[in-house]
Amino acid sequence: MIRINRYCLSNGLRLIHHLDKETQMVALNLLYDVGSKDENPDNTGFAHLFEHLMFGGSVNIPDFDTPLQKAGGENNAWTSNDVTNYYSVVPRQNVETAFWLESDRMFGLDFSEKSLSVQKQVVIEEFKQRNLNQPYGDIPLLIRPLAYKVHPYQWPTIGKRVEHIEQARLEDVKSFFYKHYAPNNAVLAVTGNISFEETVRLTEKWFGPIEKRNVVRRNLPVEPVQEVSRFQEVVRPVPLDSITKVYHMCRRMDKDYHCFDLLSDILSNGRSSRLFQQLVMNRKLFADIDASITGDIDAGLFMVKGKVNKGISLEDADRAIVDELQKLKEEEVSSYELQKVINKFESNDLFSNINYLNKATNLAYYEMLDKAENIDSEIDKYRGVTSHMLKDVAEKAFVETNSSTLYYRASDN
Repeated sequence: MIRINRYCLSNGLRLIHHLDKETQMVALNLLYDVGSKDENPDNTGFAHLFEHLMFGGSVNIPDFDTPLQKAGGENNAWTSNDVTNYYSVVPRQNVETAFWLESDRMFGLDFSEKSLSVQKQVVIEEFKQRNLNQPYGDIPLLIRPLAYKVHPYQWPTIGKRVEHIEQARLEDVKSFFYKHYAPNNAVLAVTGNISFEETVRLTEKWFGPIEKRNVVRRNLPVEPVQEVSRFQEVVRPVPLDSITKVYHMCRRMDKDYHCFDLLSDILSNGRSSRLFQQLVMNRKLFADIDASITGDIDAGLFMVKGKVNKGISLEDADRAIVDELQKLKEEEVSSYELQKVINKFESNDLFSNINYLNKATNLAYYEMLDKAENIDSEIDKYRGVTSHMLKDVAEKAFVETNSSTLYYRASDN
């Protein structure tokens, strides 16, 4: 049981605290309720661009990293479809430095053409390196608009295309910041060797003066039920053919979410999993194959993707995947196989919450979803899943009309 303290500032910032005397460090995790799904379809990649801009200097601090490093700390950030997350780790005696830095960039960034130009180039190079010039890197750019036609999950966090970043204007950037980066749109989780009283004092001192902002209320379009299977084929200069199949699944807070998560583990978590044993080892159809869920807050995707061995057709590989999914629809998973994947989740969950930084990140996320205290009950939801529930979810989700398939052919095949 993780003991949680909570406090809410008058400006709407939610503070979550956990004392951990086993470390001499303190972690601040600041989670903003803004992701790529909040972008204009004609100006995508902004949430990810802001992940970089937030390190480019704030109103009173021209360089974020230097004072933190001088205090013996480190920091990083990541962006998803749903949220943007920043964290800083410092020795306990220098913790106020982290409060000062995080609060100042929430207060306001150093909006300048120079800073924007520098960070745009960084993001553009990242886009090219990860998605355009890397083998198989453009799969997210292809599969998402194939699966989603209305919801903004139809583009990845990096954005739809490089031109959207190239054309980003300073006024657009300022508007996006003040719409989303606000105390009343964030959760601050503080863990480590710091008392709750001191945490409240520093939070009030540094974040309290920041006024709440008029955060735009979401009104996202709901993705309609897919009624016809979708297919796309591309040719690329890659070593092996690849196939990606996705099926629409539920939202993060729906009761079936844990079933989908366990089904993905049954298929591909470890060398004893079904896809590895049947399609890699026994039938030798794939060089590697993986099943996963996107884990999105809104209705997400169940994804199977793999690289096909030379001499194996994509059509045969496709049928083999469908056959494995069909087995989940026809026969209940054995109690042994189900318990094995639940045990793996429980072990990973336990170890992930030992580290004070991971605890800060997880607490902030659970608070954003509903309430931080759910961190202690998540494993119970997995334990409550039955083989019959898995079969029922598989029957509903793994149908042809709910699928989108991408054939990624190697140009030399």
